[in-house]
Amino acid sequence: MSAVFRGNRQVSGRGLRATVIGVLFSFAVIVTVVTVMVLGALESVTKSSNVLDEERSRETMSGALKTFKAQLGATLNDYAAWDDAATNVYAEDGMPWTISNYGDMSVNSTLFDMAIVVDADRKPVMVYREGQPMQGSLDDFFAPALWTIFEKAKAKAGRNGSPEAVGLVSTKSGIAVVGVALVREKSGALAVPADKHRFLIFARHLNTATIDKLSSTYVIPGLQLVSPDFQATYSVPIKDADGVVLGRLIWTSRAPGDIGYAEVRPKIVQAIALVGLFFLVLLIIGWMAARRLRADETLAREEGHRDRLSGLLNRDGLGIAIDGFVASAAQTKRNVLILYLDLDGFKEVNDAYGHGTGDQLIRAVAAGLTVLIPEGAALARIGGDEFAIAFVSDGEHAAALQLSEQILDFLAEPLEIGRRIVVVGASIGIGMSPAGTIDREELVRRADLAMYKAKEAGRARMTLYDPAMDADREERNALELDLRMAIEGGDLTLVYQPLIDADSHEMTGVEALVRWDRPGHGPISPEIFIPVAETSGLIEALGLFVLRKACETAKQWPELRISVNVSPGQFRNPAFADYVRYVLKQADIEAKRVTLEVTEGYMIQNPQRTRQAIERLKALGVKVALDDFGSGFSSIGYLRQFGFDRIKIDRSLVKDVMEGESQREMLQATVALARSLDIPVTAEGIETEQQAVAVRMFGCDTLQGYFFARPMPAEQITERLMDARSRRMAERRNSAA
Repeated sequence: MSAVFRGNRQVSGRGLRATVIGVLFSFAVIVTVVTVMVLGALESVTKSSNVLDEERSRETMSGALKTFKAQLGATLNDYAAWDDAATNVYAEDGMPWTISNYGDMSVNSTLFDMAIVVDADRKPVMVYREGQPMQGSLDDFFAPALWTIFEKAKAKAGRNGSPEAVGLVSTKSGIAVVGVALVREKSGALAVPADKHRFLIFARHLNTATIDKLSSTYVIPGLQLVSPDFQATYSVPIKDADGVVLGRLIWTSRAPGDIGYAEVRPKIVQAIALVGLFFLVLLIIGWMAARRLRADETLAREEGHRDRLSGLLNRDGLGIAIDGFVASAAQTKRNVLILYLDLDGFKEVNDAYGHGTGDQLIRAVAAGLTVLIPEGAALARIGGDEFAIAFVSDGEHAAALQLSEQILDFLAEPLEIGRRIVVVGASIGIGMSPAGTIDREELVRRADLAMYKAKEAGRARMTLYDPAMDADREERNALELDLRMAIEGGDLTLVYQPLIDADSHEMTGVEALVRWDRPGHGPISPEIFIPVAETSGLIEALGLFVLRKACETAKQWPELRISVNVSPGQFRNPAFADYVRYVLKQADIEAKRVTLEVTEGYMIQNPQRTRQAIERLKALGVKVALDDFGSGFSSIGYLRQFGFDRIKIDRSLVKDVMEGESQREMLQATVALARSLDIPVTAEGIETEQQAVAVRMFGCDTLQGYFFARPMPAEQITERLMDARSRRMAERRNSAA
């Protein structure tokens, strides 16, 4: 039994050993396979982690550059749109103020290190760098991209919108973010002609300290600026306003995957028996690394969507939040409400106590609004003194109205800012997206429109958006679209009003006038569609259409002059004279038969450009007439300066010539002024024989008005010419007989 027992034990031992060997072998195989799989998977994770980290760094750096430019743009707006600046920068004795508030502020400033004021012709008025006057010309210090930014800001000064531009420029000291803005009042108004405009330029260089700060702020180690041709797998190009790459930002790769791999692999090799634990450790490490990456990405995104001064969301952050609200509301059938707030009296606080106090006020208002807003709402600062609140509600406007009342009550109370007590209010506009049916852009536009309506109504109040607010704008947009199609399709017509010789009463010329029969609406007055063309940018295309059509038609009337009105928009175009030359050549008409009429309003606003434009046009041989003379600003000085070939007396002077002695004396003096300079005079708007006799006696050589003929199609002008030719031939035959 004992032998059997021992044998059984031996068998059992051999079986156990075999089992153990099998298990060990299997375990070894499994461990080996698992190890290979784990190592292979870990290597893949390593590469992905490195790529994700580098991509995050690149996106973060791109966002940092945008924020860097946006910060300078916000600072520039605060300093350029300033009532005191609009007064002092343009004043002859305003240089001390300009230096104190702009030049001296460039020393040891984290916002800008250069402050420059130039006029509309790029001539420097003040140039300060780091608190000291800078020697040398701007062209020597800045690359030409500076003037590209300048021209963008200058172009915006003549249109709606903010007359500002920001970009990157190469300088003798490296690369700088440069912003250019028109110096103006806070409201955007400026009672200075365009050729007298002055522009504020701020520059902030990307020096070593700035780059180190960006590196620290956005957690990007080893950030440095290199040359444009430096080769790197990941980099962020720095382009100037002309698209030229000035340099590249590169950084030291943190390679988080490689670090994790190096730490884990020895443990795997040394502890194959503990593969289970290894998998757990690996899982934990991977999870922690992924969480850290996600946290870093989230932080970078949040930083890019935050307002630097108040800590609230900025405009981009608000847009993302509203998009989320609208998408959610579309699913839950709830409503998205938005409040647009503009502080009343903020400008006065800034002017009275300075920007420092204004910044403290912004932070105080932000803190108060943070307490008042409902849970889950998005609160943003979207401008200098503008805030927005967006949230989702089960009801319609009630929640927004209640919140608005709370905000108005809060702002009605005096606020203690440092040792000062200030009082501000707010104008609030409210918009709503029912069940998420209105997208973010339209929702914001409605709230913004309602806010301005609140301001117009007297401030310190709230206003709900009303579709009626859009009625005028929608009609104008439709009119603009139809007008664009009419110009492109040639669906406009011209009529011609005769110009009559005062002595012979013969027709010596015609004035071309455009007419539009709008489909579905009938005839539209030029007083309606021409202003739309001017504000929409269609005026140049419309003006060229009229000039071309008039010249082509006048070719059949060799004995007549043709007059065409020219808009300020055409005069502003430096290439206008080239367009006129092309039209004259295509129409094959003598330039001396063509008269271009310009109103005095643009002449007063831009005397230098007007003089240059007139000189180029007269060099072609065309005549240039001053229209509406006597209606506003005309003076003998302007008549001498611009050398007009003819003036047209404004119809308002002709209309009242028979009403009293003073009106007749005014008209007579106006005509005498022009005749003293040997400038022929046309009187327009003549409706009675008495008016015609009076203006002829006063010295007008050409007459125009309904008394002689209304504007008519070209065919009727041809008929009148044929009749006149027949009469002259008959008179010659009678004389010969």
